[in-house]
Amino acid sequence: MLLFILGGFLGASLVYALYWRAQREAARIEEEKTSLLEERQIVLDYMHTMVDAVGERLSRDELFQRIVHASILSTGALSACIFEKGADNLMRGVAVEGLFPPHRPIPDTQRMKMGTRAKFIEQVLKSESFPVGEGVVGRVAATGQGALVVDAPSDPRVVKHDDAALVVRSVIAAPILVRQRLIGVLCVCNAADGLPFTETDYSLVAALAEQAGLAVHNADFVALQVEKQRIDLDLSLASEVQLMLLPKEMPPLPGLELDARYIAAQMIGGDFYDVITLEGNRVGIAVADVSGKGISASLLMAICRTQLRAIAPHHASPARVLSEMNRVLKEDVREGMFITMAYAIVDPAKDEVTLARAGHELPLLATHGKIQSSCQCEFVGSEGMPLGLVDAETFAATIADRTVPFGLGATLVLFTDGLTEAPNAEDKEFGNVRLADAVRANWTCNACDLNSAILAAVEDFGTGELRDDFTLLTVRRT
Repeated sequence: MLLFILGGFLGASLVYALYWRAQREAARIEEEKTSLLEERQIVLDYMHTMVDAVGERLSRDELFQRIVHASILSTGALSACIFEKGADNLMRGVAVEGLFPPHRPIPDTQRMKMGTRAKFIEQVLKSESFPVGEGVVGRVAATGQGALVVDAPSDPRVVKHDDAALVVRSVIAAPILVRQRLIGVLCVCNAADGLPFTETDYSLVAALAEQAGLAVHNADFVALQVEKQRIDLDLSLASEVQLMLLPKEMPPLPGLELDARYIAAQMIGGDFYDVITLEGNRVGIAVADVSGKGISASLLMAICRTQLRAIAPHHASPARVLSEMNRVLKEDVREGMFITMAYAIVDPAKDEVTLARAGHELPLLATHGKIQSSCQCEFVGSEGMPLGLVDAETFAATIADRTVPFGLGATLVLFTDGLTEAPNAEDKEFGNVRLADAVRANWTCNACDLNSAILAAVEDFGTGELRDDFTLLTVRRT
């Protein structure tokens, strides 16, 4: 009977013990669940903060400061700092909040003043640099793996500062990665409750650093898009201004047909053409090519066009016009840049054309051949150097005019090398021979139709991709 009673008592005790064990386990699970939910909420709130920061289009330094502030609020740390990895492979503090201990000992000559302690520490952190691999932060940067230091005083990697306010008790460092590329390290120091950081704290900081990396990536992407839109707008405006400098329509000239085509390889280019009416029913025609592409080439093109318009009406010699332009432009053309130009003066009354060439492509002259209805094509040469390369005396000594007959039916084609260098799929160039063939096959057409036929021949030959700007100016004697 006694054994029966004792057995019942032990059984009840076991049931009771199992019950309370189950209760404790349930409480532990509930506590972990609550902790996970809290951590999840912290990360979500942090993400929202980062999204707002990106939406405000903050600079990278401002974004880093926002990340540091949000990290302290999220983790309950007393201080935090972001160390950014520079192109020189050195780590530098770029954002700090709280009395974050400097990475290295503070020299005696830089002892802080109590009244400006926080500002002083910030200045120290932002002025010091250390190589990847040095200390806790440097090791995280080198490996890309975060670190939890529970007992910082016993860790040889942690600097021991004399100032009690800078004593490191516990620290967490986590890498900030953008597409697996390390840009910095987020570091939090000393929990506000005085206890060491835990694995849970570490996982939270690691999650925050991951979100910080996404925020930096998104901020950089937004900044890039904004900058691209600004550049596109600037280029669009520059392109519109450039097109405004080109003749909108050809002047009506008795006995002459003129047509021009211009295609830029980029949004803006360095080619230009112009048609200038001169006294005596004469006309000056020019095609030029500025070395390079982009904004600098287009600006030089605009200057060149302005000088041509100012100089051309005062000289009957194309060589003299180009010599004056070289003298004026030599000071405006920076080293390494130059301008090639072909300039011709057509005089219908004399049935002739006089041209000069400043290092430009040879103009093509098409005239009646010896056989009836045939066409004779000739690339008209003359001496000359590009504008802006040499001094005025040397340029004037090398350039010369050339005058050729320009009777009824004669056609003069001026162009830039973007036309003859247009490639095909085998990387062969269109070339002068194919240009002459296209002119010869269509030389009885008016100037507009002839230019269309030349462009069609280039398109049929090539890939449609331009290596360079493309300008074509044709004048026909009627």
